[in-house]
Amino acid sequence: MDNTALRQRLNSRFPEVDAVFDDHVARARTLLGADEATLLAWIDLAGWLGRLGRGVEPLLVALETLPEVLHTAGVGVLQPLRETLAALQKSPDGRALGPLLQSLPAVARRLPSGPLLARYFALVLRLAARTRLSIHGHHATEPSPCLPTLLDQAPRLVAQVPLDGLARWIDEGVRLHGRHPGHLVAWFGLEAPDSRAVLQRERHGTLLVDVERRLSLTLRGLWSDEAALVPCPVDRDGPPFRPHLEPDGFRLPEVLDARGDVSALARYRAMLAHLAAHRRWSRPLVADNLSPMQRLAIECVEDARIDQLTLRRHPGLAPVLRALHPVAPAPEAIDAAEAAGRSTLRLRLVRLSRALLDPALPCAGADDELRGRFQALLAEGESDTCQMADLALRWVARTRRQSDQSAQVVFDATEVDWRDDNRHLWTYIEAGDEEVAFDDTHRPPRTAPDDTRLPPHLYPEWDHAIRAHRPDWVSVHDTLQPAGDARQIDALLQRHQHTARHLQRLLDALKPQDRTRLRQQEEGTELDLDAAVRALIDTRAGCTPDTRVQMSTRTDGRDFAVLLLLDLSASVNDAVPAAPGETVLSLSRAAVALLAGAVAQLGDQLAIAGFHSNTRHEVRYLHLKGFGEVWDDTPKARLAAVEGAYSTRMGAALRHAGHLLSGRRADKRLLLVLTDGQPADIDVADPAHLIADAAEAVRALDRLGLHTHCISLDARADDYVGQIFGSRWAVVDRVEQLPRRLVEVFAGLTR
Repeated sequence: MDNTALRQRLNSRFPEVDAVFDDHVARARTLLGADEATLLAWIDLAGWLGRLGRGVEPLLVALETLPEVLHTAGVGVLQPLRETLAALQKSPDGRALGPLLQSLPAVARRLPSGPLLARYFALVLRLAARTRLSIHGHHATEPSPCLPTLLDQAPRLVAQVPLDGLARWIDEGVRLHGRHPGHLVAWFGLEAPDSRAVLQRERHGTLLVDVERRLSLTLRGLWSDEAALVPCPVDRDGPPFRPHLEPDGFRLPEVLDARGDVSALARYRAMLAHLAAHRRWSRPLVADNLSPMQRLAIECVEDARIDQLTLRRHPGLAPVLRALHPVAPAPEAIDAAEAAGRSTLRLRLVRLSRALLDPALPCAGADDELRGRFQALLAEGESDTCQMADLALRWVARTRRQSDQSAQVVFDATEVDWRDDNRHLWTYIEAGDEEVAFDDTHRPPRTAPDDTRLPPHLYPEWDHAIRAHRPDWVSVHDTLQPAGDARQIDALLQRHQHTARHLQRLLDALKPQDRTRLRQQEEGTELDLDAAVRALIDTRAGCTPDTRVQMSTRTDGRDFAVLLLLDLSASVNDAVPAAPGETVLSLSRAAVALLAGAVAQLGDQLAIAGFHSNTRHEVRYLHLKGFGEVWDDTPKARLAAVEGAYSTRMGAALRHAGHLLSGRRADKRLLLVLTDGQPADIDVADPAHLIADAAEAVRALDRLGLHTHCISLDARADDYVGQIFGSRWAVVDRVEQLPRRLVEVFAGLTR
């Protein structure tokens, strides 16, 4: 049936529908395929909604949302949905039709079947009937005050609790607050503390806080490891959370569900064993010269070694790991994905991983060869990470396919449930950070770096005219800034000591307390002597003692990695009229020195770099302080020697800074940009070109999980800085105040 016939079947006279009808039908055909009956049922329900006398809104919402609901839950959902809508239409709650339909796609993703959604609709009608307002207890004449609130919160609620838990939570709210409309709205809007507490009790899955003591005992007893277990929030609509190692403990998901026959507690224990084994047996590798495909293969083989060593110590984990590991994809499935032009690297790796875990799985070629060498190495002992890397690189060389370069990567059923993200497995060599990676015998001279050792980094550049990247378009050259006189920076700090005193109070409020002591606990890691003495006195006095005599500690610190990127174009040499004798560069030096001293007090990781450009062929990236260096005379001397020159090709510098920052391990990674003008270069005539490129670079950094913030000294920055950084920017109109403002902005971003 063509669109004209469908439009006639809809029988709508609203002009708003005519303008969008064809687009909605096209989307519905995409989602529903050739199922003409379901398409007609959708049109019929939408037409019925348009004739209820509720205006165009319910009809438009149905056209927008129901195709996805039908795609998710099937045509069987239409009958209970229509009955629910009819019941609401006949009641005082007719205005809830739109909110119910609007929230339905998100609800259907959590309740993806007709029976589940029918139970949900029954809960909605039951709440509406029980909470409508009546006069003298005889007739329900006013709509339910809390039904719209419940419908707004429904996607969040069904993501947290099963339907039976949701029903109990609804019943509890009506029982406690049925006679108080305001309290009902607060309960169903999750504004009331008791509402959140009851909902937490009904949450599905197992919370880490509920099993943390048992897991800590497992870690201590089986691995002699006392690492802290830190729960991390889980976005159930986002990508799966991957556990990972941090210096202050193990990061684990805050809640886990059972998976098949494997309980949530068993999944936690598998993750814990994998992390503990990594910490015991894995050693970091240098990642700079490895491609993403090579790193992925090395991670796969090293994870397999870690699992085998774990099973040697604790063979009882074998059924759990085999149950949780994805099924090995058939070679035919891999070939089919390959023929469709999709990258099958992850599919081949999950098959290899399964073969290394399960020796009974048949395999051939490079997989079989790797498995034989893998087993031989482990038969001789524990092996090591370098040997696994060698096996993986040989495997990559033998199995490389043309489709591995495709952007269409197969991710389905390739994540191994208990394995971490392997961030601990990689280290990156950064210019100026040599003391982190090499011992003193390999350290190059600080005052005479050999620039020829590192090739330029090639980065793409966004061309807004064609809306595409120009690959390998810009050359970024790493340079270690030559040293000057560190006493110049000390003199600058002396001139700004009044600013330093003002900022000290701000810094004192930010200083972390790494370990917070929790006293008078029922359960803890050590005895609270004061509480124990009081309990003993009460016991001897014949009184009932307080049994809370344990004490524990929790981690309460900061974990920031900050890269300060300075615009060192020629314009920073300009004088500042409001500050005689000062230039933009001299004030920038003072601001950077104050910030570096502040960060040193706070214990955050800090790197400082500058950049300028002379066409796309020469973007200079100047390293002033590496993450591994302390703030002493060496980086001060480099800061004292910086000079302004050339232009501001910001996008390339942002990409390179993001590449370096992405290798740091921290809870939050911040790229702070200090600039005095808009992006520009002598080989670019269109001023919008480099602005668009810098904006695209910021979006790419966002996708990497890096937070970018700009501090601009340009009074005209409002015209362009928002295009690049969105809302994450600040303008310092009075440049003479930069030393104070830079530290204040940093404090606000890391509070």
